[in-house]
Amino acid sequence: MKVADNRQLFALFFALSLMVLAPISIARADEAWPRNFANADGSTTVIPKKPQRIFSTSVSTTGTLLAIGAPVVASASAANGKFFAQWDTVAKERGVENAWPAGGMDLETVYATQPDLIVVAISGAGSAKDQLTAFRQIAPTILVDDGSETWQALAQTLGKATGLEKEAAATVSDFDAYVAAAKAKIKVPEGTADIISFNGAGQANPIARVGGPHASLLASLGFTIEDPNPAWHTQAASRKDFVWAPYENLIDLKSTVTFLLRVNDSGAAAFLNDPFLANQPSVKSRQVYGLGVNSFRIDNYSARQIVDDIVKKFGT
Repeated sequence: MKVADNRQLFALFFALSLMVLAPISIARADEAWPRNFANADGSTTVIPKKPQRIFSTSVSTTGTLLAIGAPVVASASAANGKFFAQWDTVAKERGVENAWPAGGMDLETVYATQPDLIVVAISGAGSAKDQLTAFRQIAPTILVDDGSETWQALAQTLGKATGLEKEAAATVSDFDAYVAAAKAKIKVPEGTADIISFNGAGQANPIARVGGPHASLLASLGFTIEDPNPAWHTQAASRKDFVWAPYENLIDLKSTVTFLLRVNDSGAAAFLNDPFLANQPSVKSRQVYGLGVNSFRIDNYSARQIVDDIVKKFGT
């Protein structure tokens, strides 16, 4: 009996030890450095220590880095030489240096900044992936996909690279609660909705795809998003976020609601008054809305602006 009792006591002690030590082990695993980061191109970057000076070569990525509290010291800007308006004030408050406009990469600026982590986007106008080899001579460099995935997924990815997993999770959780509260305040129109970056005749007119950042945001508010035909895509490389459709294909959309990127409601007039689009269901129902001037690139800051605007439009 004593042997059996001793075995039971040992088993109980062992189990309790595991329960006590498990959280410590998990915490140490989260804080462990160096760590391997899986890049968007399938390669791996070794990050030796928790970054303290991050250089973002993609203005599209910077907003999410700022949202999770990452120590960004410098960032590329948009083609106009400015940071995105939705987080420009935050960047200035944190002393983020405006390194160069999209497409104007300068290695000397990167050297002078003395970063311990460089972040590069795999695609988009601000992508500097052609300079990966040069960047990696300066500091550990990671490659992320900031176009096809939601900003929430990007936040989690960047959290792993920066050691800010908890901060990223908290940022996403706070936003999800914000969306849930907004959803309870609105009445969504019947039928489907489409999301268009309207450029008019003679140009490509990108249409948001189901599963992309814009469609996912509106779907989380209760809208059913019409998925454009991938065959309309005019670019050589397929995309997960948009179908770059010819102007002529816009009349093939069937939605009763249209949201336009990069404009406010006043900017919807060009779409509403286009004779070629006069028979579109959304035009006939006069349900064409701007998603806001900062709506083309979705991050925590612009997404909250969009959510607030949707509540104003459809609030009950």
